[in-house]
Amino acid sequence: MFTNLPKFVFFTGKGGVGKTSLACATSVNLADAGKRVLLVSTDPASNVGQVFDTKIGNHITSIANVPSLEALEIDPEAAAEEYRERIIGPIRNTLPEKALASIQEQLSGACTTEIAAFDEFTALLTDQALIERYDHIIFDTAPTGHTIRLLKLPGAWSGFLETGGDASCLGPLAGLEKQRERYAAAVESLSNADLTRLILVTRPRTSSLSEAARTHRELADIGIQNQHLAINGVMPEDALGDPLANSMIGREGDAINGISTALASLPQTRFYLRPENLVGLDALRRMNQPVDAMHPEATHNAITHLPTLSHLVDAIEADGKGLVMTMGKGGVGKTTIAAAVAVELAARGHDVLLTTTDPAAHLTETLAGDIDNLEVSRIDPAVETQVYRDHIMATRGASLDAQGRKMLEEDLRSPCTEEIAVFQAFSRVIRAAGRKFVVMDTAPTGHTLLLLDATGSYHRDILRHASETSARMVTPMMRLQDPSQTKVLIVTLPETTPVLEAARLQDDLKRAEITPYAWVVNASLAATETTHPLLVARAATEAPEIKRVQEKLSLRYAVVPMLAEDPVGACRLRALVAG
Repeated sequence: MFTNLPKFVFFTGKGGVGKTSLACATSVNLADAGKRVLLVSTDPASNVGQVFDTKIGNHITSIANVPSLEALEIDPEAAAEEYRERIIGPIRNTLPEKALASIQEQLSGACTTEIAAFDEFTALLTDQALIERYDHIIFDTAPTGHTIRLLKLPGAWSGFLETGGDASCLGPLAGLEKQRERYAAAVESLSNADLTRLILVTRPRTSSLSEAARTHRELADIGIQNQHLAINGVMPEDALGDPLANSMIGREGDAINGISTALASLPQTRFYLRPENLVGLDALRRMNQPVDAMHPEATHNAITHLPTLSHLVDAIEADGKGLVMTMGKGGVGKTTIAAAVAVELAARGHDVLLTTTDPAAHLTETLAGDIDNLEVSRIDPAVETQVYRDHIMATRGASLDAQGRKMLEEDLRSPCTEEIAVFQAFSRVIRAAGRKFVVMDTAPTGHTLLLLDATGSYHRDILRHASETSARMVTPMMRLQDPSQTKVLIVTLPETTPVLEAARLQDDLKRAEITPYAWVVNASLAATETTHPLLVARAATEAPEIKRVQEKLSLRYAVVPMLAEDPVGACRLRALVAG
């Protein structure tokens, strides 16, 4: 495992690279060595509780059979509720009901949820009593895009408060103003190499390593220099005559040898592919054992007659237009599945827009070239926010005097402005699906649910103020809830934790009255004919998960096999659809 770790250790990286597994295994290893450890998840879709088979939640919880280890999952909704009460509680009996209702409305959106979770995060970096209580505080973070935003927020909010901006998030900012010193201390802790180390977790894949290189640069730009590269899930170098294993070894070697000079200069640790899912204390403790000491002896036969992605595309195509959204935990292959569906529809002669709401998605790399009938776009938060600011200044600001324009500019520098801008872009894309096929690759689960929360808030606000004459109004949420207009594909891997997380996402969507159309089980070894003992052992763990999807979780599903080559480019993406 890792050595000489400082007080604060962050595990970050692209979704699905194994951040949670490594963070949990590191925490157990340190605690077993007698260190006092607090493991914190900042991921809105945390699965630390599943790894330890323990209900954790938004309060510090002891982990059974590891005396020196405690854990905390920052629950955005619970944090937001506590945050709202801290703001509203002291004034509940002093303001008129109408004024109180206005403040509650301001505190009801996704912006407040993000601020509340961020508020807890900064407290962990600056609470002196808490810091003295533990030898190490380990952070298992959300996928890269969300984490970069979280780590930038202390500086962003500190800068915004310095200017005195206060209009678009009056309720949240009233609380933020009180925390000015805490945010400044958080920035200092994050940039102190003696206090903080950030471990970039990646897979031995070109796209994952490229994402790690981008993250390295962004973190260095905000002053986080003490970084370490962890390459997880490396295939052992003996293929034993298995074509799939041989291809994986070659592909991974090329990817690692091609990393950037900056990334190669970082201290590096490699972790080899395990024959088991890293769930439970025994499996976590075996992370210290070499793979060949575990003697995987499982056998399996390839599962045949599984529905391919092509069957789902046939059904989607029948409507002639509409929105197709891929959703799921980070790293399960949402971008690849979205690109494959879009390419197949375009190849069949349909006009298709392929877009993404994921800050870390790279659709152009997956497509590897222009494709007939296919337009590609991205809802970039920075771009959309600037467009929104420019529009507001050109319209609302046009009639203001110099002082008024200055105050409006300060208001628009609030990080809350991004929520409004991204929602508006999201709504435009949804409307486009009324004319053609729109395939949307969404951000990892937690981030997507926050966007849907904003959509729901807008929907409720419109209905609350709607008159009888506006009964025919259609909100973006109505389109998402209509199965004839929107088809949600839940993408998962055939492993325990991703399937549990996908089931939880499905429950969240159903509570919002959005019924998923189908499930896609991606990168399945059980659907291949591999003979390599390690891959066979992993394949044997997949059958129960595929059966669970088939029998309990979805009326429609498709299984996509693990491929010998990266599904990059139109030909390989169409082959993936065909199975």
